[in-house]
Amino acid sequence: MTGRYNPVMTEEQRIKDLRQRLNYCNYRYYIETDPVVSDFEFDTMLRELQDLEAAHPELADPNSPTARVGSDVTNEFRSVEHTFPMLSLSNTYSLDELHEWIDRVEKEIGGSEFVCELKFDGTAISLTYEHGRLLRAVTRGDGTRGDDVTENVRTIRTVPLMLTGDDYPDFFEIRGEVFMPYTSFDRLNAERENNGEPLFANPRNAAAGTLKQQSSQVVARRGLDCTLYQLAGDNLPCDSHWGSLEAARRWGFKISDAMSVCRNTEQIDEYISHWDTARKALPFPTDGVVIKVNRFSDRRALGFTAKAPKWAVAYKFKAEQAVTRLLKVTYQVGRTGAITPVANLEPVLLAGTTVKRATLHNADQIAALDLREGDMVYVEKGGEIIPKITGVDLTQRPAGSRPLEYITECPECHSPLVRYEGEAKHYCPNQSHCRPQILGRIIHFIRRKAMNIDGLGEETVELLFENGLVGCIADLYDLKAEQLAVLPRLGEKSAENIITSIRHSTEVPFHRVLFALGIRFVGETTAKYLAAHFRSLDAVMAASREELIEAEEVGEKIADSILDYFADEQNREIIERLRAAGLQFEARQQTPASEALRGLSIVISGSFRDHSRDELKAMIEAHGGKNLAAVSANTSYLLAGDKIGPAKLQKAQKLGIRIISEDDFHRMIADNMIGGIAEGAANAADTAAGGSAPPQGPQSEPPQNAPDSGRGGEQPQQGTLF
Repeated sequence: MTGRYNPVMTEEQRIKDLRQRLNYCNYRYYIETDPVVSDFEFDTMLRELQDLEAAHPELADPNSPTARVGSDVTNEFRSVEHTFPMLSLSNTYSLDELHEWIDRVEKEIGGSEFVCELKFDGTAISLTYEHGRLLRAVTRGDGTRGDDVTENVRTIRTVPLMLTGDDYPDFFEIRGEVFMPYTSFDRLNAERENNGEPLFANPRNAAAGTLKQQSSQVVARRGLDCTLYQLAGDNLPCDSHWGSLEAARRWGFKISDAMSVCRNTEQIDEYISHWDTARKALPFPTDGVVIKVNRFSDRRALGFTAKAPKWAVAYKFKAEQAVTRLLKVTYQVGRTGAITPVANLEPVLLAGTTVKRATLHNADQIAALDLREGDMVYVEKGGEIIPKITGVDLTQRPAGSRPLEYITECPECHSPLVRYEGEAKHYCPNQSHCRPQILGRIIHFIRRKAMNIDGLGEETVELLFENGLVGCIADLYDLKAEQLAVLPRLGEKSAENIITSIRHSTEVPFHRVLFALGIRFVGETTAKYLAAHFRSLDAVMAASREELIEAEEVGEKIADSILDYFADEQNREIIERLRAAGLQFEARQQTPASEALRGLSIVISGSFRDHSRDELKAMIEAHGGKNLAAVSANTSYLLAGDKIGPAKLQKAQKLGIRIISEDDFHRMIADNMIGGIAEGAANAADTAAGGSAPPQGPQSEPPQNAPDSGRGGEQPQQGTLF
């Protein structure tokens, strides 16, 4: 392979030739780990291609090898609906549970073979290819929609921009995991530490954060990697998972060499046992093993539940433990004033990352562990993510050590701490002048599920605060683009985008505005119930304690918190400024889809075939019904799915509450009949009483799924995949 120029070629032909050569070199270097040219030769060809493309912009190609370098142009991530929804895998932490799953599979289909794969610990990605070219890369998002991060993914060298061979489908998706190898993670954190920037907690967070960078040039520098593990599409060339991935390997995808076909429980156990130890020597993070039925025909026979395929399961490794010294306990202040003690540790390697800190939760936990500075403590990673102290090695306790004394004043503003009745945490009551609380409230306000103000992250909020531009949430609506454009890391385009997003936030519905205010204990669900009950912010502000408690999901503690919030004169001033800015302080009248459920209160429990629980809740409200969180004498129906909560089922049976299936629910809406499903409800109750899931009605053969094999929450797809 050489990059020598052939003088007979036109410049257009030379561009095509260089692209072909560079793609091949990338494949040999990053996939086959067998370089065919020196770095100097590669760089020489790449520079020549960049010069030729600059001279011929009409020949631009988004899949050119020059896309690997990235651009410093700011990207806006658009939301894209997945062709095949990315749902979730079932997790197990027990070999006994895993064996039960294997037994169920073999009993149902009369024996099968399985493919075992490492469970990569990164962020799930779905790549779409059309005619052998990368068309789109989308994050998992909420499973139904994700963010288009194609420009950033093009910079990942192990993602082929153009496929090799000729037997790939014209259109297909391949799912995998974008992750950050330990070497890239350590280098990135070292750079951030030198720059005085906050460190990433683990490679998973670093990978997710990098993939959502606005500059693909930054992504290119950070050294992400990508392994693929599941095909999705029509007319796939194989009838098995193993065969499809071997084909994908031929097409140029990076497929894990650690996969193995296992034909019985013993072989699966051996695979897990081997990698539970061997994974510690891997250059990238893993947190378990995914076991999948191999043959697609067997998968179709097994089908899937509402959220996961029945033909795949993830076995999670037990948390690793290490022993290290507790150096010091420091304290952090949250947006509500809650104080969280943090254990600062002698650095120790745990589950592939260097752990320096662990959360201690509250004073009671410190007392229960009898922690003392200088102790040798046992540290684990809960779910392989958050470090926690689980015990003390008393045999190594230093002589003369003294029990820790919990602080009595705020570490930031020095206000005396309070501990409310029934609360485990201590709080700083100085909401208006305590810096972390001010920043925390603003960051909460701009969240996607609150006001959804794009372009403002934690660092930008801190930047605005430090420059005196924002001191409370109302100040956001006084900002001007020219004030932002001169700040570090922003610029005119970013400033305009932020101002536009702030302006659009005035259309956010009332219940999300209520949640965004950050009233203590008022979460998304409670805010929705308050908005539905009172219909306006003025009504909430004017309500008495007794009137607040009348709203669904509002108890005495929440009512008192609401009263305290609106009794604060500064909060009321902020409210008036937000009102003047045009925020939605009243619930908009919506015409219900029907009156089929008017007067009915329904509790949802379990997982469902056709809809998520959130979708079912929205349908209940759209047809005039009310959602309840718990079964009580006021409950009209218990809508029961697969794996219904036993406590809710038992209470419903005790109170004589009718138990209905998802099909019963559909009939109630379709027929606009409130009382005409007694027979179906009785059958559902009989089935539930027998210990199995309520009937789901006749089912056609389910579409095949394609699960991700990555982190917990990795997602399969529904659709015509095989």
